[in-house]
Order: sequence, then C-alpha cells, then structure tokens
Amino acid sequence: MGMSTRESSKIIAGLKFGILSPEMIRKLAVLRIETSELYDDEGFPIPGGLMDRRMGSIEPGAVCQTCGNRFTNCPGHFGYIELARPVVHPEFTPYIALLLKATCSKCGRLKLDEERIEKARKRMEVYSRKWPSLKIKYANTLLKEAAKATECPHCHAPQYKIKVDKPYTFYEEREEGLVRLTPLEIWERLSRIPDKDLEVVGIDPKEARPEWMVLRVVPVVPPSVRPSITLESGDRSEDDLTHKLVDIIRVNQRLKENIDSGSPSLVIEDLWGLLQYHVATYFDNELPGIPPARHRSGRALRTLAQRLKGKEGRFRGSLAGKRVDFSSRTVISPDPNLSINEVGVPIDVAKVLTVPEKVTSWNIEKMRQLVINGPDVWPGANYIIKPDGSRIDLRFAKHREELSQALAPGYIVERHLMDGDIVLFNRQPSLHRISIMAHVVRVLPYKTFRLNLLVTIPYNADFDGDEMNLHVPQSEEARAEARELMLVERHIMTARYGAPIIGGLHDYITGAYLLTRKDTLLDKKEALRLLYLGNNSEPLVEPAILKPGPYWTGKQLVSMFLPKGLNYVGRASVAPSSGKCDEEYCENDGYILIKDGKLLLGVFDKQAIGAEKHGTVLHEIVREYGVEKARELMDGMFKVFVEYLDKYGFTMGVDSVEIPPEAERDVQEIVREAEKRVQELIEQYRSGELQPMPGKTRKETLEDLIMNVLAEARTRAGEIVSRHLGLLNHAVIMARTGARGSMLNLTQMAAIVGQQSVRGKRIERGYSGRTLSHFPVNDLSPQAKGFVQSSFRRGLSPEEFFFHAISGREGLVDTAVRTAQSGYMYRRLQSAMQDFYVSYDGTVRNSEGLVIQYRYGEDGVDPSRSDHGKPVDVDKLIKKVLAMRGERHE
Repeated sequence: MGMSTRESSKIIAGLKFGILSPEMIRKLAVLRIETSELYDDEGFPIPGGLMDRRMGSIEPGAVCQTCGNRFTNCPGHFGYIELARPVVHPEFTPYIALLLKATCSKCGRLKLDEERIEKARKRMEVYSRKWPSLKIKYANTLLKEAAKATECPHCHAPQYKIKVDKPYTFYEEREEGLVRLTPLEIWERLSRIPDKDLEVVGIDPKEARPEWMVLRVVPVVPPSVRPSITLESGDRSEDDLTHKLVDIIRVNQRLKENIDSGSPSLVIEDLWGLLQYHVATYFDNELPGIPPARHRSGRALRTLAQRLKGKEGRFRGSLAGKRVDFSSRTVISPDPNLSINEVGVPIDVAKVLTVPEKVTSWNIEKMRQLVINGPDVWPGANYIIKPDGSRIDLRFAKHREELSQALAPGYIVERHLMDGDIVLFNRQPSLHRISIMAHVVRVLPYKTFRLNLLVTIPYNADFDGDEMNLHVPQSEEARAEARELMLVERHIMTARYGAPIIGGLHDYITGAYLLTRKDTLLDKKEALRLLYLGNNSEPLVEPAILKPGPYWTGKQLVSMFLPKGLNYVGRASVAPSSGKCDEEYCENDGYILIKDGKLLLGVFDKQAIGAEKHGTVLHEIVREYGVEKARELMDGMFKVFVEYLDKYGFTMGVDSVEIPPEAERDVQEIVREAEKRVQELIEQYRSGELQPMPGKTRKETLEDLIMNVLAEARTRAGEIVSRHLGLLNHAVIMARTGARGSMLNLTQMAAIVGQQSVRGKRIERGYSGRTLSHFPVNDLSPQAKGFVQSSFRRGLSPEEFFFHAISGREGLVDTAVRTAQSGYMYRRLQSAMQDFYVSYDGTVRNSEGLVIQYRYGEDGVDPSRSDHGKPVDVDKLIKKVLAMRGERHE
C-alpha cells in the first residue's frame, strides 16, 4: 500500500532456482525438532515436537508463537531435523552421478585439462548471455567428455567407474570389486569440487553447491501444510507427511544413540540405510526399485511428490483446473422460445448464485428492495459488504428493513442472479473454445438449465441427461469481457473453418423444407400466427393467391424475414446431383434464387440454413449483415420453421421403409447377379487366371474385387429404394434435405444391409478355415464372410445378426480408443504450445521471444472472420459490383 511509484513499477527480470544449503535450512527454520512425540497427555502440542506452536497454529483460537497470528493469517513456519548421518536426496541422484563421474575422486577437479577448461569457460559465458537453452546441452557434453577420463589430468590419481543403483545407491568399480559409496563419502567428494570448475559446467556455486544435494538437515514443512483432522470419534488423525516425519525422527534418534554408544558398524549401517529410505520416501513415495512406505492400514502414503504429480495433484488438480465458487451444475433441457444468447436458469440456482453490485445513488432504491426481500424471496440478496470489508449474512439478519436503510454508496450488495445478467456456460469435455460461451440469464421455474436447440452444436449437447456448468463472473471487467468476446452470437462463425457452426439441423431443416415447398399455402390466420411467433412485426405482404383464398405461400412468409438487399443463387440439398438445374427448371425445386431479400425459387434445406455448411444463405447473411442479423433470424425465422413442422405433423414409421413386392424382387435379382459374379471371381482365383493388382497378392486382389462387387450391389439396391419411396416419404425428406440420416440408412432398412467389415476387410476370423461352424472350410462365398442380404425391416438371420454385431463392436471400440488417443495427443500439443503468443508486432513468439511465425497463421487472418478460410472472396465481390451497376453477369 505504502509503496513509492518507483518501487511499485518494479518488474521481475528473471527467476533463479537453487538448492537450499544446510545453513539456509537452519536459518529458515524457527526451531529444531527433537522429539517424535506430538501431543502431551492433555492433548497440547509438545515443544520441540512436530506440532510445536512455533511452526504455526492449526487449531482455531490458538495463536502462532512465532508471528502472533491465528491460523487464518499465519503462513506457517519451517522447522528442521538435524540428521545423525547425511543421506542422498533421491531427486538429485542423476546430477550427483554426473558430477561424481566427471570429477576426480581425490582432488575434486573436473577431469579435463586446463586449456580445455578455459576454452569451455569462455563459451559458457557467451551461452549464458545469449542462448540460455544451449547452456544445458553444452554442460552435458562437457560432463560426458570429462567422465571418460581414466586418470585425473590434475593430480594423476587413477579414476574408477561409478555405477548408480537407483534410486539412491552409488558404487565404485575398484580392483577388489564393487565398493558402495556411503552418503558421507559422496558428500566429501562433492565438497572437494572447486567453485570455478562448477561454473564451467553451468552450476552457480553460490546458489547450488553439489554437496547440498546430500542432506545433512531435513526441512520440516509447517503444520499448515499437513494439518491433523479430528475424527467424529474424537480421535486425532495425522497427515501422511506427519507420519513420514515421525518415522524420520524415530530412526534418526536410534541411529544417533547407536553411534554415541559405539554399536557395531553393521547395526549403524542398517539404521543409516533405514534413515535414507525414510528421507527418500518423504520426498517421493513412488521411487522405482524400493517398496513404498505404507500406512498402518496398508495404504501407500501420499508424500511430497505425490501431492504435485499427475491428474489429481497440485498442478492439474488444484491450479490448472479445480472446483470453484459461483458455479452451478444441473441437467439441461431444450427451449426453442429462448434466444440463442439466453440460458434458462432455475430459481433455486438464481437464489444461491450472487452478483456483487456496488451501491450508487442511481440504484440505491432497487438495492434496498433486494435487501428487504432477503435470501428467500427472488429477486433478493444474500450478503451486504460494508465499506470496511465486513460481511453481513442476510440469512441470519433480524431487521432487514433497518439494514436496507443503512445502505449508502460504497456498500456492496451480493444480490441474486437476475434476468439480463451475463454468465458463462460450459459443457464437458471442453474440446474447443466454443465449449464455453457467455449467455444472458432468464430465470425460469423448474430445476433444469434451458437452452435454445441451435446452440447445442458447439457444445455437442443433447438432452438425454447431459449436465452443464454455469459460472457467474464476479467483476465488472469480467462481465464486460464475457459480453463482448464470449457471447453466443459472436461465435456463430467458428474459428475452425470460417463458416457458421450455429445453424439449422434436424427439425429446423425439415420444417424449412416443408414451409418453402411449392405446394405450401397458408391462410391469413396461419400466416399471421407464424409471423407473431417469429416476432415479426412487419405488415403482411399481398397474398399470392386471391381466389380461392386469400392464401400466402411459404416462400412469401420466409421472404418477410430475409434482409432487404440480399441476393443469392445456389442449389439446395434436394437438387439432383446430375441433370438440369437452373432458373427455368430444377427437379424438386432445388434451384435457390433470392433477389432483394425475396425468395423467388427453391426450397430451404441444409444447403440454405444448415449448420457447419459453407456458402449457404445463412453464411451469406452472416457475412453481409453481421452476426446480430443472423441471431435475429435464428430467434425469429428458425422458430417459425419448427412451429410450422409442429403444425404440419411429421412422423416416420415402419411403413416409411416398406417397398413394394416388385422392388423386393428387383433387389433379390441384384443380389443373385452379385453372387454369380463373386462365384466367377472365386473360380478365376482358384484356376490361377486372376491377375493380381500392383502391390497386392492374388488373395488380396480377390478380396478387393469381391468387396467392390458387393458394394456396387448395395448401391444399386439403394437406387431402387430411392425410386420407390420418393420425396413424399417422410424418411426420404429427412435424408434428402440433410436433416438426419442418409439414403444408405434407408437402403439398409428397406432393401439390404450389405457387407459387414472389420478393419476394411470382409470378416475373416472365427474357427480355423471358416468364420462359423455352419460353413464349409475355406468357403469364400459372400454369406460365409459376413454379407447380410436381409434388410432390417425383414430381420436378419442368426448368422447375419452375429456378423453385424462383430462390425458394430468394431465401431464402438474404435470410438473409445480414438477419444483416448486424441485426448492425450491434445494434452501433449498443448504442453508444447502453451507459451506461444501473438506479439504486439504481429509475430507469433514463444516465451523466450523467438519468432515462431512472422504473421499469425502465415496470413494474419482470423479464421472466424474469414470467408471459409479465405481473407476475401474475389468472385463474390465482382458479382456484387456488377449487380450494383445493373449489368448481367455470366
């Protein structure tokens, strides 16, 4: 608070990591721990024990004897244990090994001659200044080089090989065999290394002398890091770290006593080894090659490394992602009447989640009313924060009227969530940035979060029991950022491919198609009802048909929603892929023509309003008129599509996939032809006439050819189904408009399921030489290898059902494996790229300031503001200019 301007503007220039020296550990500590006892008979902490009050108090009401604070404000203070004998710090084993190998066991010098050392020193200085990342690589090269010397270039003493037995045992290969180096010997050797030699290999002796890697003093973390809990039975249960420290102290005391009483060296060695084990497992209880330390119950203790490591550890579990306040989670359900920007929030949630609102002269009356309403009535308030920072909980406040009168500018009222507040809404797994967007609150009855169906696509949500999370931003800045940068309408265009990701799907597309069909006529009552529901207040246009009538066409109604000046030409999904389709005639009314905001020709289907589609009418509107206009359309016109579908009535039953007997006979004929062709191929293969394809064996060639023949048979059966079902069939409408399903689904239901495959081949495995015991050995016929000639409507035979189940299982396993693989791959990618940023000069750099890209994405284009990845669509611009000049553009 009382900083001078000069002090407050200090910035961190860098971080330096070092190792604590024994002196530093003693200086940091407030006491030396002498006893393993924790509490006396009255239950008070024993002085000199692990719960000594000087290290900080954890009981409410008790005061820390070092800083005088209670447990909420006391940071905790370290203690230390003086070890009877030194032990190796297991985390430093690889570094100790490197240094022992590279330095002389007698004089401690780096095993390189003077000239080489001087050269290396100069290089090291340059690297330190200019390229810190190269420093480590060069240091490793020097250490490896020094380790090769068998004689010290300085004192000419012979050098022996050092062998490391992880996690912390070192041996020297002498003439008489392997000799174990005790931690004391290791400490002595590391102490002998001169400072100037350490500097050459990139170690700063002021911050990290190598002998400090061998512990003589163990720091004891304060009780605030390892608090004890009182169980319901009244017993105290100590933290895992406390258990571990007790073990260290006990063994240390025994070792000390044995050394003082002059016990045999074998006993001392044993206890020393045990002390080493306990200290090592205090740091990391998952060291390879040694059994983990266990609790009385047999559970492995969670010590320091386990607290930090892995998914549940400190970084991933408590820092990178964690449970937070001001958040809520419940089941989601659909509500087509909400705007795409809104989210329906249950009253129960709105009464618990709060927004801190500052009291000003403008809102004081409103705030007073909210305080009077209190926590039980919505909209109300839960807390008042006074200017001095004290909180009043309105649940327990007796006189709320008096409190409300005491309000004045400077107070803060934590009021209930209300309509119009901005919140963040998220669905797991969060796979891209639009898995979390900002919504505007609408408080509604019942217990679920409600959201518009159009917004389910970016979240990948459905209503079969999905739950979603809601977070309330707590500061004015956070709310402003959420509204400006994260609001749903800002994400209609996705950063993935520069086209709308929020748009029509399923019922919206079907409804749009049925409403814009040529034969759709609406009387005045129905037309006005739809306009009202679509929130369109424009006067009704002149009817298309006066007598009989008046009747309006669906196209006229849609035109009332389209922006004036919109021009568009395109083909609908239902348009034939081959054949004539232009202004004069297009089968199924598939040629879309919009002039000056009037739909003159064509039907609206996936190609006009579909989500995740490029070049649609919707895409054009977003690009020309902005996301606000697109949002307006989705809240109005799209609602009309669903409403019309509701009124029209739309259903699919078993009769939707029934084809007449003559069609059945045609399909049977196709299958017979295919089987005959397959038989011919098998005979060619057996007689040796079949020519292998390049790079394939004759057997593989046969299999490929058979797969092609059977796939073609299914395609031809599909054409028959298409011909017989026609565009009046509701199942076909869904498939052809792109609402849901495909003609292949219909073919499989109505005519033939076709070949089942595993890993792209026919089904091969089963009994030796055959897939099932029903078939002859080495039978290559379609039936024996998983060709299903029934349709789902007729039902599969037991063998066919079994083959179908096999390929179905492959799909499930594949999905599960892919999810896990891509999740892990993303995690690695994210770790590699987390410190890239777009710098103020437009370049992409990493944390060291190295340029990764000279322009973001090599083109400086924001994909979500691009035209399907292109910065500008030149063709469109030319057409627009010509249209403005009134010239016809060919």
